[in-house]
Amino acid sequence: MKLFRAWFRIPFWQRVMGAFVLGALVGWAVGKPAGALFQPLGDLYVTLIRMIATPLVFFAVVNAVSNLHGQKSVAKLGARTFLWFGVTAALAVGVGLGVALLTQPGRALGGTLAIAQGYQPREVPTPVQVLLDVVPANPFKALAEGKILQVIFFGGLLGFALVKLGERTARLRVLVGEASEAMIQVTRFVLEFTPLGTFGLIAALVGAYGFERLLPLGSFVFTLFLACALHIVGTYSALLLAHGLNPWRFFRGAAPGMQVAFVSSSSFASLPVALRSVVQNLGVNAEYASFAVPLGASIKMDGCGAIYPAITSVFVAQYFGLDLSASQYFIILVASVLGSFGTAGVPGTAIVMVTLVLSSAGLPLQGIGYIVAIDRVLDMMRTMTNVTGQMVVPVLVAAEEGLLDRSVYDRASSTPRVQEAPEQEAS
Repeated sequence: MKLFRAWFRIPFWQRVMGAFVLGALVGWAVGKPAGALFQPLGDLYVTLIRMIATPLVFFAVVNAVSNLHGQKSVAKLGARTFLWFGVTAALAVGVGLGVALLTQPGRALGGTLAIAQGYQPREVPTPVQVLLDVVPANPFKALAEGKILQVIFFGGLLGFALVKLGERTARLRVLVGEASEAMIQVTRFVLEFTPLGTFGLIAALVGAYGFERLLPLGSFVFTLFLACALHIVGTYSALLLAHGLNPWRFFRGAAPGMQVAFVSSSSFASLPVALRSVVQNLGVNAEYASFAVPLGASIKMDGCGAIYPAITSVFVAQYFGLDLSASQYFIILVASVLGSFGTAGVPGTAIVMVTLVLSSAGLPLQGIGYIVAIDRVLDMMRTMTNVTGQMVVPVLVAAEEGLLDRSVYDRASSTPRVQEAPEQEAS
């Protein structure tokens, strides 16, 4: 028991970071067998997170919509959230293009790359197909399959129905609120498994990849990581400072969500941790966060949908010796921003987005096949950028709309208070 108490006294982020470092060392020492040895541990963790993500989002959205009624205009909050999603996505494209033009990742490769085995070009869905897919034909199937955007749509519709019916559904609203609290408690249980899951995922990844697979595309990996880091540290910090918020406090509070995003490479797997971090660590109103963070996990993709397509476009143009025109740069910007919204909920968003952007700019699609082999490594940094943006925007909007508890934000902790009962938020 003393050992367990000592373990839980260690700050959450330190436990996760220690597991990350240990996993990297073990993966490097064991080599390729590390995948078979440790991947099941990581898979179990991701499965646990996915297990709680859909019911957590469903009950949180229903509860949030019914509680937001009369407090703030839902339409106004939604419009402002979408506006910031678009602004930050455009800034992310600019950062990606700037860094790629500076580092020149496609130069001097001289046709040395081979297309990854098993690569198949992705078909980009039409806007009408994507829009229709937001509405679930069977809500229970959407819940079972974890289609978060469909779950958000149905949950929001149900929440509005509870508001419309007023006192006739008062007991049901109470029940939904209690179910939401129960899922929050389950989330706290699962989060304690994060260090062990981190160890398994990183050990398997390092053992499977090594350095030999990354060296031919080292300049591309460096460019992507640098652009994402600059966007996270530079762009987001500037926006926070413009709202009178200390960036260090934000990154301290958002650290758990960012860590899980990096090791899991999944916005949906990171969703429960990101949501708890935004509410418990950063002081965003729980009802608004329950709407904005899940929505962001579906359509807010600064890493996958903005920076990655921008860098890949420059890389492909350089590799094939093509000069991009001013109109092509503009097309890349517009296609990346609009495409990240238009491919919401589509599996393999990053590859779909690159396909869409390259097609729009008239660049060779076979260029995607050269970088697919290292996609898992790229996805770590892309997803961390996605999730950081999914936490930044609710903080910015909450600050603008008076839904941010500054006292909580100013004492932001790097532990999502997984061992404590959540405080009741004021309606």
